[in-house]
Amino acid sequence: MSATPVAIHTWSTDAVPPPQRLDYWIGAVCEGFLEMDVSSPQAGGFGASLESAPLGPLHVNRVRGSAQDVYRTRRAIAHSRQNYYYLLCKADSPWVAVQEERSARLLPGDAVLVDSRRCYAFHLQQSADTVSIELPTAWVESWLPDAGDHVARRIDGHGGWGAALSGFARALSPEVALRPPLPPALLADQLGGLLALALGPAASVAATGACGRAALRQRVLDATRERHAEPGLTAAAVAQGLGISQRSLHRCLAEGGEAATTFASALAACRMQVAQRMLADARFDRLSVAQIGLRVGLADASHFVRLCRRHLGGTPGALRQSRG
Repeated sequence: MSATPVAIHTWSTDAVPPPQRLDYWIGAVCEGFLEMDVSSPQAGGFGASLESAPLGPLHVNRVRGSAQDVYRTRRAIAHSRQNYYYLLCKADSPWVAVQEERSARLLPGDAVLVDSRRCYAFHLQQSADTVSIELPTAWVESWLPDAGDHVARRIDGHGGWGAALSGFARALSPEVALRPPLPPALLADQLGGLLALALGPAASVAATGACGRAALRQRVLDATRERHAEPGLTAAAVAQGLGISQRSLHRCLAEGGEAATTFASALAACRMQVAQRMLADARFDRLSVAQIGLRVGLADASHFVRLCRRHLGGTPGALRQSRG
């Protein structure tokens, strides 16, 4: 039985006459996200669109449109059957996110996490062009046991792991979700790992001691190296094999000091190290590029070529020719 094809769901105020557009948009927001109230200083010339597509356990949403104020009220929360965290990133102009008594003034490129189980407001004074990633509550709290402490706090999108998280989030789009360059579960793992890195390690992990964390980190790296040839290998599979939680796996990788990394980066490094060795050895010339990619766990030959170019500085063919 074939899987149901992924589709991009689109709502646009272009579908209705101008006087009805703000009311239509409120309905679109409630259908595409959650029940919320919306007002706009540009009600007479209001326009907006929402595009949404699933990506593994997540949903990637792109909002474009006029300036507006969005409110998640207690009445709306009471009427909601499901709730989520949302990671939002806006690249074109400053805006403000408020959750209960906390307020974050966000610059272009910054990110913020909010929890739909608690009242919030977004003040989008110039435009609403935003990437909003819907995150299941249990998924977020498996990465961040103290997730509630991080809502409505500015995540600096211009330095450190916050910049990496912002860049990754902004690279996601409904089109990427429709045709993901990597397995959706792996992309979700990457986002979760970057979220944990950007928001810092939990005190409970810090209390386990440096020696214990270093030993666990080495076990994770060793297991990743041993299993790198498995197509579609995920952090969940490695964690299960080691008898640890995904949260422990990602946090021990994040706590490596200058060598801090994510699972996806560690796996790619292992695969590229082996691929480089095979491409440098004439005994493997009988294998095609696709066959070498498959041997390092990459079933998509074009993706293998892109990774070689990014990590090794050239295509597999060019690397073979450079042996001299």
